[in-house]
Amino acid sequence: MEVRTACSPKDAKHYDTERLREEFLVEDLFVPDSIRLVYSHIDRIIFGGVMPVHESLRLEAKDELRAEYFLERRELGVINIGGAGTVCVDGVEYEIGSFDGLYVGRGVQDVVFSSVAETDPAKFYLCSGPAHQTYPTKRILKEKKAEHEYDVEIMPENKKELGSLEDSNHRTITKYILPGQVESCQLEMGMTHLEPGSVWNTMPCHTHDRRMEVYLYFDLPADSFVMHYMGEPQQTRHIVVRNEQAVISPSWSIHSGSGSRNYTFIWGMVGENQDFDDMDEVTMQDLR
Repeated sequence: MEVRTACSPKDAKHYDTERLREEFLVEDLFVPDSIRLVYSHIDRIIFGGVMPVHESLRLEAKDELRAEYFLERRELGVINIGGAGTVCVDGVEYEIGSFDGLYVGRGVQDVVFSSVAETDPAKFYLCSGPAHQTYPTKRILKEKKAEHEYDVEIMPENKKELGSLEDSNHRTITKYILPGQVESCQLEMGMTHLEPGSVWNTMPCHTHDRRMEVYLYFDLPADSFVMHYMGEPQQTRHIVVRNEQAVISPSWSIHSGSGSRNYTFIWGMVGENQDFDDMDEVTMQDLR
């Protein structure tokens, strides 16, 4: 598990390209038959990728957590961006199809990830935050109908179409983990998909001082990229992001992007406020 420390906006505005990438960009998240995790001191989020191919992979507590098991004091969100897979939670197996999700509450001791087919392995993207109580495990179905009592269908109001092709930001936001749909202590997760011809996300942009955010960009061909914009609204910087790479966004930073083509990204947030609309918007005229 890699550890990333927090930094001040007063320092970040002096970073060059390499230092920005070192502090905020995470590459090589999905490595065959490996679990790749990053522990950020910013709101104590842990995020990363799990890619089982030939073998199942168990989520373990490393020395950084000083815990008997990973979810002793934490909760976990999962979204699968690869082929069909399964997650076994304390002996109960959940089938997680492409773009389905899973919430696992505090106190679960054993979490094991597997793929259904080696030729089309699952790619599980994880976000985890500290938890103060236990909420039940839920499977989140993006398209399919609920079959079990632990299944949650995404509510129509949590699939929101925004923007327009004329403004190059026609996109659909799908909320997976948030109050009223899947209860958690502080973790929120969802996915934003941009339609062909649209490249801008989160514009006009915003900050939210009461929670941080991580973006995972994917659905990008090898020769494509996203310019991820960050920094204070009057001290913006950019990071070039490739397919299946993630960017850490501190609470003081904007988080927006424009791509060389359309793309998809997963957003994961932890912090003290779960009100999705608790944002400090930045007007287009004030952005520098």
